[in-house]
Amino acid sequence: MADKPLSGYRVLDLTIARAGPTAVRLLADWGAEVIRIEAPSGSGDFTGDSNNPDSQNLHRNKRGLSINLKSQEGLRLFMQLVEKSDIVVENFRKDVKYRLGIDYDSVKRINPRIIYGSISGYGQSGPYSDRPAVDQVIQGMSGLMSITGEPGEGPMRVGVAISDTSAGMFLGQGILLALLQREKTGEGQWVHTSLLEAMLAKLDFQGARYTMNGEVPSQEGNNHPTNAPMGLFETSDGLVNLAASTGKMFNAFATAVGHPELAKDERFRSAKLRYKNRKALWNAVNAITRQIATAELVNLVNEAGCPCGPVYSIDQAFDDPQVRALKMTKPAPHVERGKIDLVRSPINLSAVPQDSEFDRSAPLVGEHSDEILKDLGFESAEIRALREAGAI
Repeated sequence: MADKPLSGYRVLDLTIARAGPTAVRLLADWGAEVIRIEAPSGSGDFTGDSNNPDSQNLHRNKRGLSINLKSQEGLRLFMQLVEKSDIVVENFRKDVKYRLGIDYDSVKRINPRIIYGSISGYGQSGPYSDRPAVDQVIQGMSGLMSITGEPGEGPMRVGVAISDTSAGMFLGQGILLALLQREKTGEGQWVHTSLLEAMLAKLDFQGARYTMNGEVPSQEGNNHPTNAPMGLFETSDGLVNLAASTGKMFNAFATAVGHPELAKDERFRSAKLRYKNRKALWNAVNAITRQIATAELVNLVNEAGCPCGPVYSIDQAFDDPQVRALKMTKPAPHVERGKIDLVRSPINLSAVPQDSEFDRSAPLVGEHSDEILKDLGFESAEIRALREAGAI
């Protein structure tokens, strides 16, 4: 099998919680040698111990090394690792890396080629840069909660940690960009983003509506904020999401469900009119769809060229034949449970097919300390001395 794209790169992973590990997971899944560094006394971070689904999902394909970064010996060891590494990633509160002496300027002095990735709550500068942050706080401060949920029922959080995972994905992209630039310049750099920056970027067209036109988007529930019909509709035995907002799709939808007269209704003859009269349009469409079973409606509407799909629970989603065909899960070896199924990377490369299994499950704290240090040239006596000194 071909080498993975990031084979040969070594990553020192100082990340905790979710945002930082999301970035490092991209690197680990695509071949980087990732060393997860935790304090010797560690018992798991905000995601819990290493055996729960959250930690396994975030930290697969890594080896574990314990280092006491608060000790002189531990800091010296970390800097020795920096000399032999390509990437350092952290998502501590802004001041922590400086207090520990492991900030970008400090590691750059040891290795000018290092790529140093950081995620903070609010950014590395500005009046809130020293504040702690978690996903839901940023969902609120970014405006996301104000456009999520049913109108008039108050703000609503998204059901996943979207600012954490978005920041992680953006940092992962930034690290890859920095690696590409290093090929040109020979020098590393500091790559950083924040939950707030990532979430504002994730607002996408909803943010652009405000920045360009001063328009403040509001909650629309399960309906699209600017197109109709596009949203959630009842069926005779459940619910579907469907989209038929363009003229071509709306005509095709109306014909497919046996009501071509709907497309001729003067209230719905153009996209602007359909949006203006979207409440009446929703009622008219819903009156039709609720007479048809979900499976039948999904087939009818898709065959007509309009996107339509059922609304699943998580178990139903993973049991769908399309999801099964995509092989979105694969096993990881686990010391206690044998094999555990985890969601794979959604990226598909034609030259580097997905492996059938993950290389490793998430490591225990310091699980591979001796192995890693020996690989890096440390003698057994040196490792024993580091352990006796409380450095590992």
